[in-house]
Amino acid sequence: MTTPNGYSRRQIALHWIVFVLIVLQYVLHEGMSEAWDVVEDGGSLGFSPLVAGHVIGGVLVLALVTWRLQIRASRGAPPPPEEESPALKLVAKAVHGGLYLFMILMPLSGIIAWFGGVEPAAEAHEVMRVVLLALVGLHVAGALYHQFVLRNDLMNRMRQAAD
Repeated sequence: MTTPNGYSRRQIALHWIVFVLIVLQYVLHEGMSEAWDVVEDGGSLGFSPLVAGHVIGGVLVLALVTWRLQIRASRGAPPPPEEESPALKLVAKAVHGGLYLFMILMPLSGIIAWFGGVEPAAEAHEVMRVVLLALVGLHVAGALYHQFVLRNDLMNRMRQAAD
């Protein structure tokens, strides 16, 4: 497989769709947390659009991230800038790996907690929420560092398709 010099339209679209879905997951978190407390205390819930939105959003994140990984495996991803230090390349690889890992583990733990009533999965989901947020923050900080400090135009790879 040859290494592409940029991301495809599909990769870019999936990146931003998943980003928006994850933001919505954080916005809908409080309603889901309240619903979990009701269920945990033995209560029952009627239909809640907030809960449905959170569950559907999580399943979509899982499906779209799986699709992203399949595309990445078949098409590849552009390499880091040549002039980037080995330390930055390592951090970028770790952050991206962590993002993919938690974008899969978060929905899986949520599904297991919500549909299986598994308390440890719910607790893990809550801890992972903080870790994922930290990884997103590092990802954004890295992109901004490339754009405004290194000035290497790296962010354009997620704005302009290379297909």
